[in-house]
Order: sequence, then C-alpha cells, then structure tokens
Amino acid sequence: MALPLLDSMVPAMASPNRSGSKTPSRMVFVYVPNGIVMPDWVPDEEGIAYRMKRIMAPMEPLREHLLVLSGLTHNGGRALGDGPGDHARAAASFLTGCHPRKTAGADIKIGVSVDQVAAQRIGGQTRFASLELGLEDGRLVGSCDSGYSCAYSNNLAWRSENTPLPPEINPRLVFERLFGGGDEVEDAASRARRVKQQSSILDSVREQTQSIQSSLGPTDKRKLDEYLDSVREIEKRIERTERDSAGMAPPMAKPGGVPPDYSEHSRLIFDLMVVALRMDATRVITFMMAREGSTRAYREIGVSDAHHPLTHHRGNEEMVEKVRQINTYHVQQFAYFVNKLRETQDGDGSLLDHSMVVYGSGLADGNRHTHHDLPVILAGRSNGAVKPGRHVKHPAETPMANLFVAMLDRMGVPVESLGDSNGNLGYLSDLG
Repeated sequence: MALPLLDSMVPAMASPNRSGSKTPSRMVFVYVPNGIVMPDWVPDEEGIAYRMKRIMAPMEPLREHLLVLSGLTHNGGRALGDGPGDHARAAASFLTGCHPRKTAGADIKIGVSVDQVAAQRIGGQTRFASLELGLEDGRLVGSCDSGYSCAYSNNLAWRSENTPLPPEINPRLVFERLFGGGDEVEDAASRARRVKQQSSILDSVREQTQSIQSSLGPTDKRKLDEYLDSVREIEKRIERTERDSAGMAPPMAKPGGVPPDYSEHSRLIFDLMVVALRMDATRVITFMMAREGSTRAYREIGVSDAHHPLTHHRGNEEMVEKVRQINTYHVQQFAYFVNKLRETQDGDGSLLDHSMVVYGSGLADGNRHTHHDLPVILAGRSNGAVKPGRHVKHPAETPMANLFVAMLDRMGVPVESLGDSNGNLGYLSDLG
C-alpha cells in the first residue's frame, strides 16, 4: 500500500525550498456535459476584480486558487461538413482538439488526448499511468448521436486515435484497484467474507503500518494517521452503499458500490481521486461527471426532467432555470473536490498547490450547440507555474488545445502541438 509524501522521505540535507521543483505536478480534467447557461457563467470583468455569477458562485471561497478562462474554442467540435452530432463531437474533441471521424462502426478515429500524451511520457513514474473515472455508464458500440459512435460521447481519454479508455464508475472497483494487489480487484466471494467479518482492507497492512509509525516523528505520524483514516472512511461509505443497494427492491440497475445519490457518488469518486494523487499512485486523471448528451434527472435538487432535453429550451425560462440549477449543482461538487485538494498537505504545500485541474464542457450554449467561448476553469498553481485568482479573456477563436500545450509544458512534457493548437496559451502565470 502506497504512502503519502512524508517529511522523513525528504533527504536531510535537501533545501527547504526544494518542493517547488521536486514535488510532482498533477494534471486532472473534470468534464460536465450538455453545455452551461453562459450568461450566468462568464464574468463581465477581467483581472482579479471579477464578480462570480450564479453558476460559478459555489467556487467563491476558492477564488484565489482559480484561473477563469474565456474565449477558448474547439473548432473540432463543430460540424465541418458532417451535419448534426454536436454532443459526440464535444466530448471527443474536448481533450484531443481534433474532429472525430463520423462513423458508428469500428473505424472510429480521433487524436490522442492531452492526458494520454502526459501519461505516455511520465506514467512510468507512478503505479498507474492514468486513471479514467466517471459517474454514468455508457456503451462503446453503436450510434449515440446522429451517426457518431457511442465511443465518442462516452469517453474523454484516447490512448491512440482509435483506442478510447472507458471511465470506471464503480467506487468499489476504483478502491480495490488502488489498494488491492495491482490491477486485479478483490473477488466478490472474498469481499463478502471480509465485510461479514467486519474487517477492513487496511487490516492486511496493519503490522507494516504500525512498524512504520514507530519510526516516524510527530508530524509524519499525524499525516499517516490522517491518510489511513481517510482511506477507511471511504471504505466505510462504499460498504454502506453496497448494503443499502442490496436492500432495495426492485434491485438497482447500477452495479454494487454505485450510490443512487449523485452527490454521494461524485464525492466518493472525488475522494478516491484525492487519495490516488496523495499517495502518488497516478499524476493524471480524467473524470466525466456525466456522459455527453446525458439524460440523467437530478431529483435530489428537485429537477425530475432529463438534463439533455432541458438544454433545448428555446428560451423557455422555466427550462432555463432548471438547467441553471443543474449547472450550479455540478459546480458544487467540483468545489468540494478543489477544497479537498486545498486541505490536503503535500510536501511544503497542498495538493492544489501542486496540481492543474481543468473544469469545463465541450459545449458552451447547449441550446445552440456552440463550441466557442467555452466554459473553462483552471484550478491550482502547478508548483508556482500558474498564477490563479484572475479571469483571463483570450481573443475569440483561441484554440483550447493551446491551453493543453501550455499545461503539458508545465508538467515537463513539452510538445510542439496538440490537435488544432497554434501556440502555447499565454497569461497562465503572468498578467500580460
């Protein structure tokens, strides 16, 4: 079982300022589908004195850690002669900056995504080159959007131009992958016996952790205790979900370990992401908060209508208001994650200090299916390589792929181009 970064792991003669260059940077991408009500998202002001509007407002306590970016475009999400299919193109182009081949067959084609460019270069330094996570199951075959393969709508990560990496939505399987014996997960029978005996997966490493703790100083002991407590707390929540799901009639369609409540599901995955980054199991994560074109209803916030049809509101204010509520609800979940990163110590700073976290959608206005002036937040400082606390408005039609080129450069993975990029996005660490 991997450990978080402890003070005792740092060489005694190391410079006290070494973390700026030695603590690893992390890269996370969080995707929301179906666009956003942009008049309630884009700040009117630029610079540090911008006012957060309604949808972004849950991030207000974290504004000093956020770089709000506007003006970015994914031209690959547009039709470009291929007709309808904006949702499939939105997800497919989001991390690739490419236009997908329109097909519902096996001859899918898109570019390599930014996360996988990083994973292929630095993934060997961690147990997992990358993690692909989500909250909504989706198939990979057949047509999901006007003749576009479901593989486009349901995936963010592309290892090659025709190889998607499907997201895992089951917190139990993510947990066992992180804390089990490698990529293999605990079989159902073994898990059932352990749960019946009320034992924790941490019991298997109890002697080792006790041995380690005896050699640690007070600060490291506290860090290790907090880390183990957080792992056990996640494990308990997963077990509670499994018990609750087993008692429901008729049986849930979702796999065991998947909470019926969206907020609990998202926060379990977010907590697992924090732990994975904290123990340096991976430095690259993608997370789909729902698949593109999602028809999920959000009854827990009083919205029983399906999300995607609501976005085709044609100006109907009642429908627009429900989309606002969904958009704000998604941001609330993201704020939870960013705050967790901010509160988690990592070297001489926090996980957030050493990360770049993108939040956004491949569509801006979901009603008109626009792919320009996309909603984008970049959270974190990437070891001082990003200067947040501002709203930066870039010139119209600036490729979003320029942001990814800049992020890769800050991860120590320089590339000449990605997708339709035409340069390295400026103003991430200066005021211009």
